[in-house]
Amino acid sequence: MGSRAPFVARLAGHMLLLLATLMALAWFLPMPGHLATKLLCGLLSLAAAWALWRVVSRTNAQLTRFVSAIRHEDLTQVFPETHQGSGFDALGEMLNAAIRRLRDHRAAEAAENRFAATLVDEAPTPILAIDPDGKVELSNKAARRLFGQASGRSISELMPYGEGFVAALTDVVPGDRRLCRVVLGGLPQRAMVAVTRVERLRRTWRIASVQIIQGELDAAEVATQADLVRVLTHEIMNSMTPVTSLAESAAGLMAEIDRGGDPAVADARIAVETLARRASGIMHFVDSYREFSRAPALSRRRFRAQAWAGELTRLYRAMPVGEAVALDVSVLPEALMIDGDPELLSQVVLNLLKNGGEAASAHTPAPRVALAIEGLPTGRVRILVEDNGPGVPDASLGEIFLPFFTTKPSGTGVGLSFARQVVLLHHGAIRYASDPGGGGRFEIVL
Repeated sequence: MGSRAPFVARLAGHMLLLLATLMALAWFLPMPGHLATKLLCGLLSLAAAWALWRVVSRTNAQLTRFVSAIRHEDLTQVFPETHQGSGFDALGEMLNAAIRRLRDHRAAEAAENRFAATLVDEAPTPILAIDPDGKVELSNKAARRLFGQASGRSISELMPYGEGFVAALTDVVPGDRRLCRVVLGGLPQRAMVAVTRVERLRRTWRIASVQIIQGELDAAEVATQADLVRVLTHEIMNSMTPVTSLAESAAGLMAEIDRGGDPAVADARIAVETLARRASGIMHFVDSYREFSRAPALSRRRFRAQAWAGELTRLYRAMPVGEAVALDVSVLPEALMIDGDPELLSQVVLNLLKNGGEAASAHTPAPRVALAIEGLPTGRVRILVEDNGPGVPDASLGEIFLPFFTTKPSGTGVGLSFARQVVLLHHGAIRYASDPGGGGRFEIVL
């Protein structure tokens, strides 16, 4: 309202001046003579009309420029507000204030959008956006790490990641979720796919989140097994301790009374000593498994895969099996780095090489084992241990990572369970697959 009074007063003044000059011109026109007066009145009328037009057109020009700036989203415009007079200063100030408010609102909106985009991009759960035509967009870093080559493809082109995964993306209705298997780095892993619906650019999109839960399931399974081992070993130790003690005491007493003249006493002594030995052996066996219930401490660091592979080669060749079974080693690329605990991983890989070498030497006259370490496009590392032995029987494939399970007559059933524990501590995965050329193949992805 403060800017309106001066503008109205000036507009009214210009209109009155124009009216007065026109009336004077109309008054003098019928009169003879007065040429100079008539000319002066005409000039004054034109000047008053021009001044009135200038006042109106300047306001319209300011408003037109303001509306044009809003229409074209040009918020850099500045309107003059100094020494304009007749309320133009106030008008310019109001227009500039409106532009500033719109600019601040847009900056706040852009900052909020950047925050939301960063939040989505840094989310640990892979997020896929699927348009109505079935094209897939990778919406955050986690999705690009897992499905780096999938952006812009249709759902049907994601078959390398697993048929179950494609079916989940295709069939799961918004608001629902499905458990499926997704193949990542050559390893099938269980995942939970949840889908929701959003409107984008006047089209209905589906947003799918892919939560890899294989690690959590494996960790829960290992923890359950460790708890079971802890309970069993505790109960067995409690039961066997007095039995072992009594058996050793009885063996000592029988040794004192056995003079060699009574065959019955000699037989009893042999039986008691055998019982003592077996009881002691069971105690040692159970005590060795108590370590399985204690997760090993992890000391992670980055180390060169090439140097680590060389150390593994030297350690393997120092074993008895290493003298008889050849080892092939490859590392790609040569500058590959591994993030993990080199000591624990060495135990895992050496045990796999030893098992593979023993299996191969008992199966073929030309036994061999191979160790391959390679970097994956996703940034992870794959470790392959292969042999040309008989492989694991199909009936045992689902049990080889269970504690106490072994296919070797002298095996303890701890090695592969320990390997699985170590790999899970690295948030990795381990699996067994029959080598296409025959033999066994263990694959670890870290």
